[in-house]
Amino acid sequence: MNQIQQLQTMIDNSNRIVFFGGAGVSTESGIPDFRSVDGLYNQQYDYPPEEILSHRFFLQHTAEFYTFYRKKILLCEHPFTPRPNAAHNKLAALEQAGKLRAVITQNIDGLHQQAGSRHVLELHGSVERNYCMQCGKAYTADFIRSSTDIPRCSCGGIIKPDVVLYEESLDSRIIEQSISALQQADLLIIGGTSLNVYPAAGFLGYFRGNASVLINCGATQMDNRVDLLIRDKIGAVLHQIKC
Repeated sequence: MNQIQQLQTMIDNSNRIVFFGGAGVSTESGIPDFRSVDGLYNQQYDYPPEEILSHRFFLQHTAEFYTFYRKKILLCEHPFTPRPNAAHNKLAALEQAGKLRAVITQNIDGLHQQAGSRHVLELHGSVERNYCMQCGKAYTADFIRSSTDIPRCSCGGIIKPDVVLYEESLDSRIIEQSISALQQADLLIIGGTSLNVYPAAGFLGYFRGNASVLINCGATQMDNRVDLLIRDKIGAVLHQIKC
């Protein structure tokens, strides 16, 4: 039995699947990742990207933050609009088939929802949600894309993306829901993540189910702790799976 057949059998025998994914899920949609050789963190800027994407930098250098954010996170200069790929689409199909209970994602691009997934737990927030820091009014990502300099609310307040910046804490409600989903899962599929980002990666310790699968192109700290390891792109693998 090859690896795809093994994965298919695991999925066929499961009814409470949880998927935990990272940047590699979206790279097949054309969204650059952060930590690869050509990733965001290995490019040269006036400030380190980790500093630009920090809470302190946002408050002290808001205009410079948004210049970087529009270009590198919202991809305003990208040659095309990223769309859900085979991984997003298959996960949505598995949910609709009653097999998958939750997607826990470290990504902030909203592609899982665009593909049709409903139970998506966004550990690091989403670019699709933005709010006024003064009155709380909500704004879309398109509003931020079309704005210039510092985007401001109709009340005059500064608008902040609902993404978790460095120095900020994860949403406690999302943490609780993620842990609960992992504790109730019978199959855990991990895909497209280096598992180097904490505390997110640490949540996987709550899984107590029957089997675990790791699909990733590079090595991770969990390679020897899963039941099935597949070295490939997550979309290329899930595309071959039947619901």
